Amino acid sequence: MANDAALRTHLIELLTKGNAHATFDDAVKNLSTELHGKRPKGAEHSPWQELEHLRIAQWDILEFSRDAKHKSPDWPSGYWPERPAPPDEKAWDKSVRAFKHDLKAMCDLVSDEKTDLYAKIPHGDGQTILREALLIADHNAYHVGQLVLLRRLLGAWG
Repeated sequence: MANDAALRTHLIELLTKGNAHATFDDAVKNLSTELHGKRPKGAEHSPWQELEHLRIAQWDILEFSRDAKHKSPDWPSGYWPERPAPPDEKAWDKSVRAFKHDLKAMCDLVSDEKTDLYAKIPHGDGQTILREALLIADHNAYHVGQLVLLRRLLGAWG
């Protein structure tokens, strides 16, 4: 049991803390509205597109983890907004809140002792909650890094 509790604690820290890299909160805070939809020269995506991709992918993994009826978006079109800019001024904050809500939900799932981290998800093809939590942590770390890079290229970091 002690090892299981330690694993759950480490997973939640991996999902929520920066440790060796910037956190999600670091990457999204204080970015001026006029930069949300800007694509730096040579970049494929804007900060808005990275934020939405983070939100959509994390939501999809979370819902797959807990809902057998969940239907994933089409790949790749369903995971990236077409337009570089948010549809309105409130969209950025709404996306940030949704990302944080879903991250908390995954942390709650991981921390719940009734959740068997090692059991195969019945509607999957071998995935476990452990694997899905690690996938979220890995994917989020990569795209938070991409968001930080975009901010650096836009002159809005550090």
